[in-house]
Amino acid sequence: MMRLICVAIVVAVVPSTVLAGGPQGFPELTAESKDCTACHKVEDPGLFQQWGESRHYQANVGCYECHVANEGDVDAFEHFGKTIATIVSPIDCAKCHEREVKEFSGSHHSKAGRILGSLDNVLAEVVEGNRGFITEGFPHGNAASAVTGCWQCHGSQIKVLEDGKLDPATWPNTGIGRINPDGSEGSCSACHSRHAFSSAQARQPDNCGKCHMGPDHPQKEIFYESKHGIAYVANKDKLNMDRPKWIVGEDYYLAPTCATCHMSATKDQPVTHDVGMRISWNNRPPVSVRPEVSDAKMGLPGKDVPWQTRRDNMKNVCLNCHNNQWVDNFYTQYDSLLELYHEKFAKPGLALMAAAKPLLKPVKFGNKIDFTWFEIWHHEGRRARHGASMMGPDYTHWHGMYEVAKNFYTEFVPELEELIVHGKSSGDAAKVKAAGALEAKLGEILDSENHRWFNNKMDPAEAAQRKKAAQEFKKRYD
Repeated sequence: MMRLICVAIVVAVVPSTVLAGGPQGFPELTAESKDCTACHKVEDPGLFQQWGESRHYQANVGCYECHVANEGDVDAFEHFGKTIATIVSPIDCAKCHEREVKEFSGSHHSKAGRILGSLDNVLAEVVEGNRGFITEGFPHGNAASAVTGCWQCHGSQIKVLEDGKLDPATWPNTGIGRINPDGSEGSCSACHSRHAFSSAQARQPDNCGKCHMGPDHPQKEIFYESKHGIAYVANKDKLNMDRPKWIVGEDYYLAPTCATCHMSATKDQPVTHDVGMRISWNNRPPVSVRPEVSDAKMGLPGKDVPWQTRRDNMKNVCLNCHNNQWVDNFYTQYDSLLELYHEKFAKPGLALMAAAKPLLKPVKFGNKIDFTWFEIWHHEGRRARHGASMMGPDYTHWHGMYEVAKNFYTEFVPELEELIVHGKSSGDAAKVKAAGALEAKLGEILDSENHRWFNNKMDPAEAAQRKKAAQEFKKRYD
């Protein structure tokens, strides 16, 4: 029986004081938790001290209240006369933090584990890896590159072995979309690290940087490049991040963190654990989509919240430090960068890859151009879009649009031309026809206004303006 069901009948197992606790805690530590702490104080002093510095400790919420399980739970085991589970899932946290879990469970964060089996995982499991990581729960093996890479951020599907232990391919794991034995999705400890569960730590940008960094989504690096990040580094000791009430404009004003913009309270908004409620573009796919579109595909409640509402939510954060003109002009700049990337590179790239498909090996990443196009949109295109969204100019330009353009013209186009040549000379009627269609599509795109410069067909007026600008530059600095 899953704990999803057992929460409803927890009265039969858990002392009434546990149920009566709620967010305010209990009058005193329960007898069960006193037993736990007496042992763990000796066996795990570091863990004990972390708990001792937590708000859980202050509220008399101990080990047992979080780890208690029912005998029918798939991951339950007997531990010194008590039935407990190692994993504390969102269902367990919801016994006291119902609103937070409801918001989190409706977010993309909690669904991150659904990436398992996706195109990204093909890279980790097949291209990079093999099935050499053999465990009791996975006798046919897993790829260590996925287990120690992808799954640690996105979350693994926890597998419980016959003796009640957790399979080492899936545990330890604090991936934010972890699929738990009780059927729930997510891991609160991804952000609120055990056993202090510190809000101050969760508010730190580096906390988000466990996952939001690297070549395809470098939000951490972008933040530290931005004026926001510069202000944070200069003033992080003055931001009162350990305060229970942490409202921008009241408790701090010198700098924001990731949490400020995406989650934390303003004078007009409460804290939210659905980080999508202030995001007006989803920049994950090759062409960005509005968040309600991606929410609808995943069956999330956000499908009913339009992007305009989410943008207003974010503007409400921005206006604590900036005026309306500044905020409106920023969004004009951001939207314009996305339009440029979409129209000049993303949509033409998708059309060209579709036209090239009959000329390619059918296996994913079996062709050089598969990697080239993947990196253009998945790495460089995302960097450019995220850079613009967070005001990181270097990531928007040099790590973003420059890399997109360089690889589009010097890698992607030549590889398409090579496919055309091979297709035409293949002697296969179907491939000859496909090569002709690809050639026509490539010609159409390269002859368009966005790309005609590449064939030395720049509009004369534009060419004259370029020449004039170059002359003025030389005049200024020569």
